[in-house]
Amino acid sequence: MSTDALLQVAGLSVRYETDHGHIDAIQELDLDLIRGECLGIVGESGSGKSALLLAIMGLLASTARARGSIRFRGTELIDLPTRAFNRLRGARLAMIFQDPLSALNPYLRVIDQLSEVARVHLRCARREAERRGLELMASVHINEPDRRARQYPHELSGGMRQRVMIAMALMAEPEIILADEPTTALDATVQAQILSLLHEVRVRSGASLLLVTHDLGVLAQLADRVGVMRAGRLLELASCEQLFYSPTHPYTRELLAAMPKLRVPA
Repeated sequence: MSTDALLQVAGLSVRYETDHGHIDAIQELDLDLIRGECLGIVGESGSGKSALLLAIMGLLASTARARGSIRFRGTELIDLPTRAFNRLRGARLAMIFQDPLSALNPYLRVIDQLSEVARVHLRCARREAERRGLELMASVHINEPDRRARQYPHELSGGMRQRVMIAMALMAEPEIILADEPTTALDATVQAQILSLLHEVRVRSGASLLLVTHDLGVLAQLADRVGVMRAGRLLELASCEQLFYSPTHPYTRELLAAMPKLRVPA
């Protein structure tokens, strides 16, 4: 583990209990997240990527049990009391969910949801919280933030909703941002805009970014290091350059071989 690591995961296993037995979503996983870096985790559906983020955030379902260690700045997160975890979530650890329409409250206007983060974690008065919300909306390139702020999530496009989620994640200036497939439901043009925004946010804020996806092309644009997961296990962890040009695990080579390639006619 790096001495510069903000987050250290050691021997992490996550097991879900079902009516038909147990499912091991993660098995003996080790990784660290270094200050200011983008660490990408890639793998097929069901590989355990999202379970990893949920375990870090303390948001696993009641049917799940985590074993091992997840340490943020030396504080053990597994079995951390709820009150202590609530002080970290949103303030020092923030998450961008895959489906912003489900993650946002459909009954509250955008500005109410943004300002709530400021009131809870920054102890801001309502007017100050709303001012900060509007500033953040502008900073993530939402046009007409004053008008958009008064709208409800269903009135926004998918790309706009994802920008709102990014603004919410940034509100309390967290040290780590976790992003779960943040561009999956977006078309190619909007996806490129959101990826550019995530890079801009990381550079501007200095936050570390843990990004999970099934798309190696996304990680090629953003990641400093890449981990490859399959069936709950971390098979390979390397610098982005090393993984793309000198992969060591056969499964990684299979993923790279399956990437679409641009062929120019002779």
